[in-house]
Amino acid sequence: MVAAVSRRWPSPVFLALATSFVLASACRPAASPVTGDPAELERALQAMLDSVVRADTTLPGAALSVEAPSLGLFWSGAAGVAERTSQMPLTPQHPVRIASNTKTFVAAAILRLWEEEQLGLDDPVTLHLPEPFIRTMRNDGYQPDSITIRHLLTHTSGLFDYADSEPFFEAIMSDPMHRWSRAEQLQAAVDWGEPYGAPGAVYRYSDTGYILLGAIIEQVTGVPLAGALRDLLGYERLGLGATWLETLEPPPTGVADRAHQYLGEIDTYDFDPSFDLYGGGGLASSVEDLRAFINGLFTGYVFANLTTSDTMLATIHGAEAGPAAWGSEQVPGVYRMGIWVDEVEGTTVYMHTGFWGTLAAYAPDLNASIGAAVTQQESRALHLRQLLWRTLALLGELASTD
Repeated sequence: MVAAVSRRWPSPVFLALATSFVLASACRPAASPVTGDPAELERALQAMLDSVVRADTTLPGAALSVEAPSLGLFWSGAAGVAERTSQMPLTPQHPVRIASNTKTFVAAAILRLWEEEQLGLDDPVTLHLPEPFIRTMRNDGYQPDSITIRHLLTHTSGLFDYADSEPFFEAIMSDPMHRWSRAEQLQAAVDWGEPYGAPGAVYRYSDTGYILLGAIIEQVTGVPLAGALRDLLGYERLGLGATWLETLEPPPTGVADRAHQYLGEIDTYDFDPSFDLYGGGGLASSVEDLRAFINGLFTGYVFANLTTSDTMLATIHGAEAGPAAWGSEQVPGVYRMGIWVDEVEGTTVYMHTGFWGTLAAYAPDLNASIGAAVTQQESRALHLRQLLWRTLALLGELASTD
């Protein structure tokens, strides 16, 4: 079964979605125009989910949550099943592993510490990392005194991405129950590749930088990452009742079992989450919680100061493109601090995506937030593109009739 899977991990961050939204019309799910009735839009969104799952027999399920208060829309829906064998229906309340969507949470937590003046964005990482991590980097020729927290947030540190390497894929597929540590992953980055460039010189997506940000959060707060994220971001205030850092804290009381997520025919439900746990990924969440978080992030419910969002979204100029990440071209300036900013059919979107098929997006012009998940990793790029493009198009149609 494992041998039938490609030996390269597909992009965990869905770079194709972040850099290009030009789709052939055949890729766009058909839906009737919306004429001003939110209930009609809800029916169109459900029909879209149904059509996406029906059209792809390899896709077990898809879920979507959309909120657009100015349009009177507060809707969640799902299609398909949460697990192939039992055929249990998928719901918007089912948590899923959100992988790199975790980076937005981590970046926001770092910015909360910056607001509290517990760290500076231009602090060298040597001020806030455990000494063994600093020593590991120096042993491979890195200059941690020149790598700043800002570099880690914006993927301009030059740190090799341990997750984008053949040995990492082989290790996971040969022993999916292996319990990884953050130190082991950092050592893998040192052993498996060379620096992409000097700090600040190259933009190149790197999970390595975000596991170090997770360590910095723990070092500065004195609290394990799970509790620090929960406290700094205000899960309770945001209503995130189905979000937790898997195995590092217990699931919230009453939360549904995780939906099963598939890599081709492989059910990855029992893979140990530690291969993607310490800041670059690791959170489990529902599409409703994903939507609520990104909505709160950009509508004043996470940061203490409104201007902090501007800092998060500030463009980093001057960094040249590094080598392709997961086969996708790197585009300096599109990734900010734990978030991508791009145009989708003329609409500005702040968003992030995750390896297993998750997406969180906020469209400021529509004051609309979106959480989405598809449970087939191998086709998630196409399906998340479909769901995002068509949802924004339907919202635009409804807005134009008001």
